[in-house]
Amino acid sequence: MLRTVNRVLIGIVGLVLVVVGGSVLAVGLGARPPSWWIHDGRHDVLLSDAERTKWQGHGWWWPAVLAALAVLVLLALWWLTAVLRRRRLAEILVDTGDGEGALLRGRALENVLAGDAAELDGVADAQARLTGRRTAPESRVRLLLEPHVDPVIALHHLTARSLLHARNSAGLAALPSEVRMKAVKHRAERVS
Repeated sequence: MLRTVNRVLIGIVGLVLVVVGGSVLAVGLGARPPSWWIHDGRHDVLLSDAERTKWQGHGWWWPAVLAALAVLVLLALWWLTAVLRRRRLAEILVDTGDGEGALLRGRALENVLAGDAAELDGVADAQARLTGRRTAPESRVRLLLEPHVDPVIALHHLTARSLLHARNSAGLAALPSEVRMKAVKHRAERVS
């Protein structure tokens, strides 16, 4: 959901910036603007003296402008952190039992978990992703099941074998998981 909202917002902001920037550039280079455009010509300013000083006497104007700009800056910073935040867990802290810890690469555990799940009976393909914190990881597993497989049995095998094996091998107390299953769709073939 966040990925879709992010792409839509980036598309809208990009389109607005291209249209406004391109039209201002075109007017600045000497193109004749339409009658409804905010600039009349090449030497026109964005705000005239009358427009700039119109609200100067009102005490609420500048605090409202600064508050709106502060909200815009905070929204832009929130958006930037949401975009730059890592979705995948880079490493997991494994308790070695001697007071020290070891770091396990997240991709390594993802690959092992996906490979182990793909070897289950009736699983055509499996993908795994680790999220959460490095001391409390969570997994998201996607299974592509053959049409003859019962999803309840596949889920039981996944939790009893693959997830249990991954949890025990990483020395984790718990490994909360979200499992999504989808059936393989075979194309109909003509039989003679």
